[in-house]
Amino acid sequence: MADRYLRFTGTAPGRFLTRRLGLPQPAALTRWSPDRPALDGGLLHLTAGRSALGLAPVLARTGIGPAGSGPAAAVVLDATGVRDVEALAEVHAALHPVVRSVAPSGRVVVLGAPLDPADHHQAAAQQALEGFTRSLGKEIGRGRTVNLVRLTDAAAAESTLRFLLSPKSAYVSGQVIEVGAPQGTVPPDGDRPLTGRTALVTGGARGIGEAVAGTLARDGAHVVVLDVPQAEQDARRVAERLGGTALLLDMTSADAGARIAEALPDGLDLLIHNAGVTRDRRLVNMPSERWISVLEVNLASVLRTTDALLKDGTLKRGGRIVATASIAGIAGNAGQTNYGASKAGVVGLVRSLAPRALDEHGVTVNAVAPGFIETRMTAAVPLFIREAGRRMNSLAQGGLPVDVAETTAWLAHPASGAVNGQVVRVCGQSLLGA
Repeated sequence: MADRYLRFTGTAPGRFLTRRLGLPQPAALTRWSPDRPALDGGLLHLTAGRSALGLAPVLARTGIGPAGSGPAAAVVLDATGVRDVEALAEVHAALHPVVRSVAPSGRVVVLGAPLDPADHHQAAAQQALEGFTRSLGKEIGRGRTVNLVRLTDAAAAESTLRFLLSPKSAYVSGQVIEVGAPQGTVPPDGDRPLTGRTALVTGGARGIGEAVAGTLARDGAHVVVLDVPQAEQDARRVAERLGGTALLLDMTSADAGARIAEALPDGLDLLIHNAGVTRDRRLVNMPSERWISVLEVNLASVLRTTDALLKDGTLKRGGRIVATASIAGIAGNAGQTNYGASKAGVVGLVRSLAPRALDEHGVTVNAVAPGFIETRMTAAVPLFIREAGRRMNSLAQGGLPVDVAETTAWLAHPASGAVNGQVVRVCGQSLLGA
C-alpha cells in the first residue's frame, strides 16, 4: 500500500502544512538502482584523536570521490584514536561545522575502536560514541543516516563501508557494527560478487524472501527458492524469473536438513533463514497451538536445519548464514509474545553460534532485524497502527523489502567475513528498542 503521507509531504502544500503543525516530514529515500549505483556527491574524510588506520586507500575504493565545494554525499569520521573525554571534543569540532551541509539521503559514518577492558577511560570515550551516533541519527533528518563501525583493520571493513556509503543502506541508521579480524576474499567481479555461489532462501516465494532472492541473484548467486508446498506456484514463478531452482518442503519437518542436503549435492554457500509466521494474540488469549506453531517455524526449524547443514558439511567453508530476527525480538511488541520470543531466540542463536561456526566451519553467522517493512502483511494492519509503525523511526517512514535484501546481500558478500555475530536492525532507527 502506497504511503500517501510521504507523497503529500513531498509537495509544497504538504511541506508547509506539516511544518506549521510540527508533524513528521519524511524525505523520499535514495535507493540503489542500475541508473543510480552510488550516492550523488563527494566524501568528506575527518579525524578525531590520533589514528593509524590507513583509511584513505579503502575510502578511495568505495566509489565516492573527495567532496568538493558543494554538499557532501557522505562524511566519514575516524574516531578510533579517541581515548579520553578530552578527545571527544574533537568529535564535536569535526562534525559540528559540516552536519548541516550533508546532502539529503547522505551518510555519516563514525569509526570507533573496540572497548579496551584494560583502560576504562578509553572504554568510556568509545562507548560515548555510541550514544553520540544514535542521537545524531535521530536529529539529522532529510533522509540522512548515521552509523557507528567499530574496527581495528581498515581493509577488513571495506565491504561494510561500501555498503554504508551507498544507496543500498538507505533504511539502516543508528546501528553499531563491529568488524573483526580480516576474513574472506575480494571477488574478481565487483558488480556480481556472488558469482559461482549457491544461496538457499527459505520463505523465498513472496514478500521479503522474494526480494532477498532477487537481490542475491542480481549479485550473481544461483538461488534456491525454498517454500512450503502450498506456495508452489509462487516459488516456481520466482525461481524461473531469477534463473534459479524451486525447492518445496516444510522447514518444520524433522528431515528438512537432510532433504536440503539431498537437493544440493554440490553444497551450499549462503543459507538465508527468512521463513516465518505470525499468530498474534495477547498472552491471556493465546492457546498453546499458536505459541508452539510460531516457535516451531521461526526458531526451532532454524536451529535444526542450521545444525544439520553445518554438521554434514553441506554449508561450505567461507559460507554465510543470515537469519531474520525482528525489532519485535529486541524491543517486544504487544500481542506478539510468541513472535517476540522466537525472534529474540534468533538473536541468541547468532551470538552463541557465530564464533564457533567461524572457528570450526569457516562460516559467519549474522542476522537482520527488520522494523516496519511495507509488505502485504503490514498493508492489512489497521490504519492508525500502520501509520504509527511508519512514523516511529528516525526516517519517519516504512522500509521496503529491498532494504532487508540489500542488508542481507552485504552480510552474504565474500568480503564480509570480518562481520560475524552481528544483529543489524533494518528499521530506519526505530524509536523502540536499543
